[in-house]
Amino acid sequence: MITKPAFSQELQWASKILGYSSEYRPGRYGQAFRAKQILGEPSKLPDFGNSPCAWSPAEANGKNEEWIKVGFDKPISLKQVAIAENYNPGAVYKVFAYTESGKEHLLLDESAAPLTVRGRMMRVFPKQEGIMANAIKIVLQPSRVSGFNQIDAIGISSSAAPIEAKINLAENLPKDVKKENLGKTVNSTGQELAPIISPDGKTLYFTRSNFPGNIGSPAKQDVWLSTLNPNNTWKQPVNIGPPVNNAGDNAITSISSDGKTIYLINVYNPDGTMVNGLSRSFYTKNGWSFPKEYKIANHYNDHEHTELAVSPHGNVLILSVQRRDTEGHKDLYVSFIKKDDTWSEPIRMGNVINTASYEGSPFLALDNKTLYFTSSGHSGYGEGDLFVTKRLDDTWVNWSKPQNLGPAVNTPQWDGYFNIPASGDFAYFSSSENAIGNEDIFRIRLTPEMKPDPVAVITGTIYDAVGNKPVRSDIVADLKKNGDVFTKVNYDPETGEYRLILPLKDIYRITASQDGYFPVTEELDLSLETGFKNIRKNLYLQPIKAGQQIRLSNTMFAQSSADVVAASLPELDHIVHTLKEYPTMEILLEGHTDNQGDMQKNVKLSEDRVLRVKEYLVSKGIDNRRIQTKAWGPAKPIASNLTESNRQKNRRVEFTILKI
Repeated sequence: MITKPAFSQELQWASKILGYSSEYRPGRYGQAFRAKQILGEPSKLPDFGNSPCAWSPAEANGKNEEWIKVGFDKPISLKQVAIAENYNPGAVYKVFAYTESGKEHLLLDESAAPLTVRGRMMRVFPKQEGIMANAIKIVLQPSRVSGFNQIDAIGISSSAAPIEAKINLAENLPKDVKKENLGKTVNSTGQELAPIISPDGKTLYFTRSNFPGNIGSPAKQDVWLSTLNPNNTWKQPVNIGPPVNNAGDNAITSISSDGKTIYLINVYNPDGTMVNGLSRSFYTKNGWSFPKEYKIANHYNDHEHTELAVSPHGNVLILSVQRRDTEGHKDLYVSFIKKDDTWSEPIRMGNVINTASYEGSPFLALDNKTLYFTSSGHSGYGEGDLFVTKRLDDTWVNWSKPQNLGPAVNTPQWDGYFNIPASGDFAYFSSSENAIGNEDIFRIRLTPEMKPDPVAVITGTIYDAVGNKPVRSDIVADLKKNGDVFTKVNYDPETGEYRLILPLKDIYRITASQDGYFPVTEELDLSLETGFKNIRKNLYLQPIKAGQQIRLSNTMFAQSSADVVAASLPELDHIVHTLKEYPTMEILLEGHTDNQGDMQKNVKLSEDRVLRVKEYLVSKGIDNRRIQTKAWGPAKPIASNLTESNRQKNRRVEFTILKI
């Protein structure tokens, strides 16, 4: 059998600048309209129009010729040159190709003239055969086409099949998905922007302007909210009221994973005035607290409008801001929470995401690695499209190539403020196409390709283990593999249960603490989970009083070993902290094993374990006379030894407070 060889079009986009006549430099900062913007695949096409992500000569309507020469990664047998003219096309009148030896070939020589179209993909098919080209030069006559002339990209191909500019769509987008306007109950003839859906999906916050129900001038922005009816329809929105809303511009930007902290643009001054920055308000039994400034180190902004998004976990801040190292209009930056509860100086998130145009309306999903944002600097459908990208490592500057969320979400107008609850079923966003007013809130059912990675929602109550009454508590979730704190929440019995939202594929330790109680730590293994989970976990705090017995983690030791695993050291540090807090306290450490194996060896093992724990406490400055030990071996099981899970419960260390 004879088979035909398979050929594929070899397409390359320009990868280096070899020379140019001039470049437009309109701003103090950034790289807008400079020669480097011509590199790589098109940033504007297949859409047309003015774009700072294209090269433009320094002057409009210049009398002199303008030119740019670009190189490619490797020479190819040239069959086609594509020139992406995104704005004021028709000025290109000469095109040259060059071989590796520098030999020049004139491919096009014709008069420049304005065209009736807004832009085009100009294609040149050489008449010459066998040109092994690795460089292209184009020459423009700006005086022949009025206004600035812009070139988005230059490509070469070894095929005559027409080169097309393509939008980098999210994979496998279904054709039948449609967005849904939330209707006149939520949307008005004014402007509804920036929907923030609570993680449980039951409360929708948004920013409303040009509306008579706003505090102060209707033209100013206020925060409004709507709650979900049992039949999954939204109730009539209500103004969140003072102190969140005042006579100025008020807008919500993010919400915490437990729904009890909201983040707001601007800093609220006591006199009612506001300045650029970030504030937060806490939910109390009396309503939302007065917003307090949430300081960001060296947060200078050369653009009056900063867009901010705090991760629902409260540990990462994404900013859309213009700074001295910005590529263009506004770029995305990342900041991290510090020990003093302020934010670090913003770090630019790299050129895979950021362009010479606008990047903004960021939303970091609950998996802490999927980022949704609006950009006018990546190929799309209109003035600003919504994109999704994934974080590739822990530097927060390496991201996957942004994918456009497609025509069901994006329109010829500006679209932004994507927001997703924990379940990941729907996304809420703002759009002006087919809106009741200036802009409306829409939602769309998410396909697997558009969703962030699934998470687990952990809810519960913190109890006094003796009185069995709810106890106010601080809750911390850290990663078992390295002890890094992942998120923190507070539990207040008067404002509802605690809520933690944790990405899957990791093992966590959840610790609840409160003055007068010994901290309780429980392990939560999500490493094998693959889908969204709701988990109920109540925690019980043991009061610090004489006679109280407290059980430590049953995963403190390696199997059949007295060695304390490193992940359990923080729990021993809780004992150290308690003993230092109560300098006259004395305790009894008791060791237990399961009933597997030789009885005497088990007693010896339990003795070795409690002695190892005592050694650690003493090494941290605790007087050994304050610590007694007792080894029981398998004599006092707390569960049947018939299963491995129960035997693990029996392999434990406990301590009893003898005196305070």
